[in-house]
Amino acid sequence: MTTSTLDLPTRPGVVPRAADAAAPGQHARIEGPEAPAGGHTGQTRSAATAGRDEPAARLPPEPGRGKVWLVRWVLPVLLPLALLLAWDLAVRMTGTMLVPSPKEVGLMLRDFAFGGVYDDAFSATLGIHWLKSMARVYGAFALAALAGIPLGLLIGKSALIRRFIDPTLQMLRPVPVTAWLPLSMIFFGVGPNAAIFLVFLGAFFPIVINTTFGVKSVETRLFEAAAMLGCTGPSMFRQVVLPAAMPSIFNGLRLGHGIAWFLIVVGEMTGVPEGLGAAIMDGRMLSRTDVVIAGMVVIGFTGFITDRLLVLLNNRLLKWSPQHHV
Repeated sequence: MTTSTLDLPTRPGVVPRAADAAAPGQHARIEGPEAPAGGHTGQTRSAATAGRDEPAARLPPEPGRGKVWLVRWVLPVLLPLALLLAWDLAVRMTGTMLVPSPKEVGLMLRDFAFGGVYDDAFSATLGIHWLKSMARVYGAFALAALAGIPLGLLIGKSALIRRFIDPTLQMLRPVPVTAWLPLSMIFFGVGPNAAIFLVFLGAFFPIVINTTFGVKSVETRLFEAAAMLGCTGPSMFRQVVLPAAMPSIFNGLRLGHGIAWFLIVVGEMTGVPEGLGAAIMDGRMLSRTDVVIAGMVVIGFTGFITDRLLVLLNNRLLKWSPQHHV
């Protein structure tokens, strides 16, 4: 059975080729000067025009300077202002004499710092109370960091040490620090040493637990990549484990720092004559709630400033890892 070829029109001086005739059931291939060899015209054209046909990806516009300023400085102040307004309205509406208004606490802070308002035993004593509490809190916090970070690194690195120490830590960790108050007075006597011990104990556990978690969370592929680059032994620990665990270490430091200020009031209940916790306890005994709240405000501002310093240190040491910036 023979098949007839398709008669194609010809131009003068052009001889038709056999390849120009398509067999039945096939599509005729159009050739021209723009068609490359091999017949991949469709693929070549689509690849060449893909970049022109698809719309370019648009990056989100950068926020304006005014918006950045509002988000960074104004937005964090809105909630404290709202709480102060609610506090003042609640005191005015209830007419209570037990809780002072924000204005009365402000006057107490002024007298606490400089005197000249009430001229009582609390006047112009903020400096000495603040310095004594600062020395106890940050002395105990530094001891907790010096003990907790190396111990957490060892527990996270060695399974043998973890099995030896971790059960005891997990048994002691749930015990409230206030339960150690009588024992601290027996061990260290009545005075600042007992307060330092309580603050150290409260800050120690968050630091060591978070450091251990950070070391255990280091991904195996990091060790493999470092080993391929010739990193072994102590250099592996210094260049791989420690940087990878740094975000968890800073989380533990921030938690321990907050708990340290929380426990200074409890620690200075042990017969300490000077300190913010001692001033708060004296205000409680004398029913001076303005003194109590003033001491709370000073502790809050001091802890906030120190926490921001820890955040700055965290962001500087972890500048290679923007996702861990606070």
